[in-house]
Amino acid sequence: MSRLKTSERFHIRVSGIVQGVGFRPFVYCLAKELNLSGWVRNVLGGLELEVEGGKLAQERLLHRLPTEAPAPAVVEDIHTRRLEPTGEVGFQIRESVDGSDGNLGEILPDLASCPSCLREMFDPENRRYQYPFTNCIHCGPRYTVIASLPYDRCRTSLRDFGLCAQCLAEYEDPLNRRFHAQAISCSQCGPQLEWKETEEAPVLEGELGLTRAVEAILEGGIVAIKGIGGFHLFADATNLEAVRILRIRKRRMAKPFAVMFDSLRSVLEECEVSEQEDSLLTSRSAPIVLLRRKRQSSKVVPLVAPENPYLGVMLPYAPLHHLLLRLVGRPLVATSGNRGEEPICFDNAIAESRLRGIADGFLMHNYRIQRAVDDSVVCVVAEREMVLRRSRGYAPLSLDVGVELAPVLALGSDLKNTFAVTNRKKVVMSQHIGDLSNALSLETLDCQTEAFSRLLGVETPVIAHDCHPGYFSTRAGSAKGQPMIAVQHHHAHIAACLADNGLNEEVLGVVWDGSGFGSDGTVWGGEFLISTMTRFHRWAHLRSFPLLGGDQAVLRPPLAALALIFELDQEIPRVLLDEFSERDLSNYRIMYEKGIHCPRTSSMGRLFDAVAALASLSKRNRFEGETAMHLEFALPDELSNESYSSPSGAPLDWRVLIREVLDDVRNETDPSIVSLRFHNAMVNLILNIAAEAGRSYVALSGGCFQNRFLLERSVTKLRAAGFKPIWHQRVPPNDGGLSLGQACIAGRSLIEN
Repeated sequence: MSRLKTSERFHIRVSGIVQGVGFRPFVYCLAKELNLSGWVRNVLGGLELEVEGGKLAQERLLHRLPTEAPAPAVVEDIHTRRLEPTGEVGFQIRESVDGSDGNLGEILPDLASCPSCLREMFDPENRRYQYPFTNCIHCGPRYTVIASLPYDRCRTSLRDFGLCAQCLAEYEDPLNRRFHAQAISCSQCGPQLEWKETEEAPVLEGELGLTRAVEAILEGGIVAIKGIGGFHLFADATNLEAVRILRIRKRRMAKPFAVMFDSLRSVLEECEVSEQEDSLLTSRSAPIVLLRRKRQSSKVVPLVAPENPYLGVMLPYAPLHHLLLRLVGRPLVATSGNRGEEPICFDNAIAESRLRGIADGFLMHNYRIQRAVDDSVVCVVAEREMVLRRSRGYAPLSLDVGVELAPVLALGSDLKNTFAVTNRKKVVMSQHIGDLSNALSLETLDCQTEAFSRLLGVETPVIAHDCHPGYFSTRAGSAKGQPMIAVQHHHAHIAACLADNGLNEEVLGVVWDGSGFGSDGTVWGGEFLISTMTRFHRWAHLRSFPLLGGDQAVLRPPLAALALIFELDQEIPRVLLDEFSERDLSNYRIMYEKGIHCPRTSSMGRLFDAVAALASLSKRNRFEGETAMHLEFALPDELSNESYSSPSGAPLDWRVLIREVLDDVRNETDPSIVSLRFHNAMVNLILNIAAEAGRSYVALSGGCFQNRFLLERSVTKLRAAGFKPIWHQRVPPNDGGLSLGQACIAGRSLIEN
């Protein structure tokens, strides 16, 4: 009776990243230490507990919950409610419940292997020695194995594998780091490897399968290996013939491959690595990091990243990767297990069907991946991280945008597609889906949007989409039969940049990309917008020019250059005469004069292409942005402020600039100088318009701002001129960030209107 009088009891609700990180075991141990009774359990949207005990112990618990939470937990909110003491004795972890207060739950991304698990895996005395699915509360698969929330083993892919006595003892031991770790297993009770070559060849299991996969790679073969989020195609990055065969079979002749190294020490032999890049490589997210290659001869053959000073580098993030890299003893190409722009394969049977003819063999395992999640790609620009592809390790963490949003499903763009859902002040973005012109990617979008909302426990009665009427994503939204809100492409870019920076101000938005459907029905791409989260007007834009042959001009940069020559009525330079026959030139002239298949555009991306073509730096875009990359990579080591004339007037007239480029081309000026003068002219253009617009904040977004020189010099010059530049960090500046902008614009507009 005296205990009831001196005790207090509270109901506590914790939201944030608190599932899949060992938070319930942490609460259990903390309560036992403080001599508090009660219980803790997962609920949809977070975690709840009831604790009973002395006032001082309760205060200590509330103080230590956020300050001592296990990494990578993030406590966002703690709500308490006083209850009547019950006299309960002891503390327990209860079964999870499905009920939710409507708050959006957090789903943790897959996490790279922790040091403790790696030590066990390479310890011959440990029972998990060389077990390729080792994990604990600090690491391992999360998002890719969750079938539904709350996060419990019975709701994951591991429900198919019962725990052996030893694993169960770890799972039930409060002092063990596998206490209530939902995805744990061992060689006695967990998933197993198997190797397949031809249909007739015998299947090799476990260590024998891994050994054969290693042999195949060292023999110059290409091996499809099932990891956490799907299949990779692995090949010896030091073997020119192996890389050449991989390019031919995958029909990917120029786009760079990523390379997996066994250790940071190996990376340092090949690439320059800053402190920030080191931190990203070794982080729990373990993304692909774009690193500058060293000038001396490299073990990694040039064909891995042709004519590219950067290398996409990652370290092993799954136990199987660590075993593989240690056994092969050399860097490996690790590219997505797919054909062309198809989605990454994550099902065994589908992988065998789709990748047969590319891979010489398949190293698979027998647990089900719930959803395909490709590797994330990041770089360090202007002294901070910028995500270029947001997927494994980052998705589906939510972004708090700081303003209330109505429930919306945003379908993103057709290129680099992602989708997003809103709830209250949060937006949760999906992993990278891909190019929707591919039927399999479109099917993935349709399936994943339905599953995503169910997984998060939210309803999205309204769909936001790009205003381009021909987009596949727009058609997919129409098929759902729900109310739809069209969002202008470039406004969505700026809204995404605002949300990424936690800013809700009016800004000058600089949006430069390849193309986006404009409010006037033309193709935009070189835009300056005065913009808020919900409204914009077009402040300035490039003078339009024709796209000769429409989409052909995207694939053939010389066509963009030829269109500018026609607009200027200039003599065609030798570099273009060498590219086109007399008949072609005559036909294109007729198309131009009659306006046949020549939509006009203000695209900055095509202007970059045209200058690169005139400087003899590129004839084809074999992958998106290739030509613009060549123009950037041509910049000289010695930089200066020399510049062409920046476009000016209304609209911004590029004709003087292109005449100056043509003068340099005819004078055989080095392409590096052409590149430098052009880049500086573009930076000066931003400064000039910023001065005219008179807004404090200048937001830089769109695919063109993946160009490091352009972004860094713009940021530096804007700051020096007294402006406050903002740019992307957690969300890509390319179309991979559009779903965030669409979600914010539509979600906020529904509330304001």
